[in-house]
Amino acid sequence: MVSDNSFCRQKRTKTDGNVCMDTYSLLYSSSHRTGLLSGFQRLRDQKKMCDVVLEAGGVSFPCHRSLLASSSDYFWALFGETTAERSADSIRLPALTPEGLEAILDFLYSGWLSISSSTLPVVVEAARYLQVEAALSICERFMADGLTADNCCYYANLAEQHFLLNALEAANQTIAKKMAVLLQKSRVDLLGLNFPSLMAVLDADEIPGAKEVDLIRLSLDWLDENGPLPLLKSNLLLSRLRFGLVAPSDLSDLCHGNRAMATPLIRSQLTRALEYHHMGSTQPIAQSRQSTLRGSPNRVLLVGGGVSPDWPEQQVLSFDTSSRKFSSPGFVLPLRLRNPCVCSVGGFLFVIGGEDMKNSNEKSVTVSTSSQAWRYDPRFNHWKKMESMLERRVQFTCCVVEDVIYAIGGRQSNLDSMTYTSLASGEYCDMASGAWRRAAAMPCPLHGHASTVLDKSIYVSGGLPAHQCGIHGSNQDVNREISRECLSWDLTATVWEKRASMSIPRFGHRLATAHGYIYALLGMYEQFCDIERYDPQSNHWTRLKPLANGLFSYGMLTLACGNLLVFGGRRWSDGQQVTVRNVLEYDTKKDQWREIAQLPRPLTGTECTLLPLPD
Repeated sequence: MVSDNSFCRQKRTKTDGNVCMDTYSLLYSSSHRTGLLSGFQRLRDQKKMCDVVLEAGGVSFPCHRSLLASSSDYFWALFGETTAERSADSIRLPALTPEGLEAILDFLYSGWLSISSSTLPVVVEAARYLQVEAALSICERFMADGLTADNCCYYANLAEQHFLLNALEAANQTIAKKMAVLLQKSRVDLLGLNFPSLMAVLDADEIPGAKEVDLIRLSLDWLDENGPLPLLKSNLLLSRLRFGLVAPSDLSDLCHGNRAMATPLIRSQLTRALEYHHMGSTQPIAQSRQSTLRGSPNRVLLVGGGVSPDWPEQQVLSFDTSSRKFSSPGFVLPLRLRNPCVCSVGGFLFVIGGEDMKNSNEKSVTVSTSSQAWRYDPRFNHWKKMESMLERRVQFTCCVVEDVIYAIGGRQSNLDSMTYTSLASGEYCDMASGAWRRAAAMPCPLHGHASTVLDKSIYVSGGLPAHQCGIHGSNQDVNREISRECLSWDLTATVWEKRASMSIPRFGHRLATAHGYIYALLGMYEQFCDIERYDPQSNHWTRLKPLANGLFSYGMLTLACGNLLVFGGRRWSDGQQVTVRNVLEYDTKKDQWREIAQLPRPLTGTECTLLPLPD
């Protein structure tokens, strides 16, 4: 079909020295090329003016030498001035099939390439042999656009055979993405995969849903199926596996009697993996590619909390910031804790301190301040009890600086006298030994304060400085003593320093760091919903746009972009505390709030952190 004429005008001027001789225009017709090809196609259909016959598989194709030479580097060289084929009436192409040659000739004469999954191999082979790059590009696009779990291995092998690098990369990515399905339903296809593709897939950071032990078994089966391979190649393949993600017992079973696993390189990697499994408390600071989960972007974890502040649950929720959906990560807290601190280091979750709540009988609950520290390993879905803190703490804060966990302040209950004691002390977890060490104490005891990290310094604000008080006190008495002060501790120093005070006293609030500033958000006894920002350069706090409604006992997290997420919490409504389901996002650059999701149920007292989780 010939399209309508379209013209492109270019004005040019003839000159003779400095004298302008004439001005003229160049006009281009986009339909002329289409008409020219259509004319050649008619001549070919009618077998007119054909000056060469191509033969493949016993089938003859009359063609025009000039069109072939102008469209293919192969024919340009074949019909050169010094070749025997230059004047030959018939040329045999035994390397090609009639179907492949016909598809490429149709493309050269019309610009249309007829292609399907079944004819793709012969068409690609003909296009590559005849050096028709435009047809190869179309084949590559066809492959990349049509990749599925059923054909990705087949397309990867075809692309690797014919050096279609873009299609090969797309096929390898699809294999990695669909690996969990392929391991179950198309293992034969995986065992027939070409070596470069299998290496590329095992090198991928994202292989969702596939267990590392299954990838190791696949690799060993592939070596058995396609071997024997030189040890260098088997080393290249197996070194892309992550042995640190496999339990020691499984590693022993896989190594038994397998020659490929006994080479010095692989044995050294297996030794390092076994050493990693026996590192205990040091594991979070000894992470390497061998022990890092594949394809596990950080998820927001909501740890603990519940509908009622008096009876927290052992639940853990996962929030995907991309889809804005909640799911269960498949594990729960080992204890029922109220107001613990939560953080993550090296891909491990840490839950520290808080109030341990137990049913002493059907009608009463025992509450005790805890010094316990628990660590969760998402690689093996396992909780481990760590060495306890030096002091029992609740309503304290924890920060992570360069993979070191710092616990600061808090309070501990004295049940015998129905009082509590606030703490000024600080301590940190020495990951190398798993022990807690003393850190610089704050100038005065604090609990209900907030903390954050900026430029490797810890900042603390607000809280209640009372040293010893009754457990049951009035809000009015508490509100009079709440602090506005802000402190900072450069970890290289031995003492805390005072910074500019906040504009209002805060208790049970949150601090967050974003874009070089510190943000103080909401609190338990505030009369207003003010948010303020601290500039460490000018040592000054600035009030920002307040939230429409007050909120406290919420979970909060800072995203990589600098925005803040606030999960659930409680607010006052008609003189009563109401637990909410809202998930709010605060844009720190625009000073704007918006609701982005709803919790599965009302939630108060939850703690948040980021953690990579297996799919």
